[in-house]
Amino acid sequence: MSKLRITLGCWNYDRTRALAEGRIQPDGIDLNYISMPVEETFFRMLRHREFEAAEMSLSSYTVSLFSEDKPFIAIPVFPSRFFRHSCIYVNAASGIRAPGDLVGKRVGNPEYQMTAPAWIRGILSDEHGVPVNSVTYFTGGEEEPGRPEKIKLDLPRDIHIERIGERQTLSAMLAAGEIDALYTARTPSSYVTGGGRVKRLFENYVEVEKDYFRRTRMFPIMHTVVIRRDVYEKNPWVAQSLYKAFCAAQQETYRDLEETGALKTMLPWAMAHLEEARGELGEDFWPYGFEKNRDTLATFLRYSFEQGLSKKQLQPEDLFAPETLESFKI
Repeated sequence: MSKLRITLGCWNYDRTRALAEGRIQPDGIDLNYISMPVEETFFRMLRHREFEAAEMSLSSYTVSLFSEDKPFIAIPVFPSRFFRHSCIYVNAASGIRAPGDLVGKRVGNPEYQMTAPAWIRGILSDEHGVPVNSVTYFTGGEEEPGRPEKIKLDLPRDIHIERIGERQTLSAMLAAGEIDALYTARTPSSYVTGGGRVKRLFENYVEVEKDYFRRTRMFPIMHTVVIRRDVYEKNPWVAQSLYKAFCAAQQETYRDLEETGALKTMLPWAMAHLEEARGELGEDFWPYGFEKNRDTLATFLRYSFEQGLSKKQLQPEDLFAPETLESFKI
């Protein structure tokens, strides 16, 4: 019997490698795994819907649910999670020493709707008294000029966004003091090459992020996995098949991290890091599934609404194929 051919756009994560290499096969699916950097995957899926399934920015997916055709539906798999306190960069001469100093400043975001800046803006508002409408945002390419928003936005009037020039980049503008800060996913080159002109707001970010988790119990979700809606509607069983396969691939990675006969990662103290992660975040420190992530998802959906990205505040149940919200028991 022939299997359904599904092309998946996703990066080459350790937690998805068993799918990419074919050791784990989704039930009933002939999976064609195309590995690409996340920016390429998102652009091609959002603009052209090239793949039957893809890794997707959580923010972009949430915004897509307000389009007329709702082109995608997600499964509760989260290939990317990241504490983003480390991703707030400031110009050393801007006078920004504490989070509250960001109020009234010029802040770069490669795209306003990106998940990483959305989490950063929400955390700064909740924890540090920096309302989303208290700064002016500048959008455009971080390292290459001309980056557009992947999704057309219709934001409230009190949120002020300006496009940078056609030849400008946010990284260079930050070093030059043309913007005061940058919320981003990737380390800007000017942090490395800027001779001290660019610094992190939280240089002790590990301690800050551990404290954040201890208080909130949230490990921010960056990406989910979506299925093109036309594919799902014709084959609703695909959601469960892909979900089960992603979970099985992740379990293989958990086992690999525990291997002490020969290290499978190029981290000399991998076991110490694993023990630390489990001590701080628990045994299942990178949880998939709906119930374990409900509170984190609800917080992000509140941020999306408060920041003008969502037209109403969605509930976590609104994001996923209903078949993936529960499982059978024996």
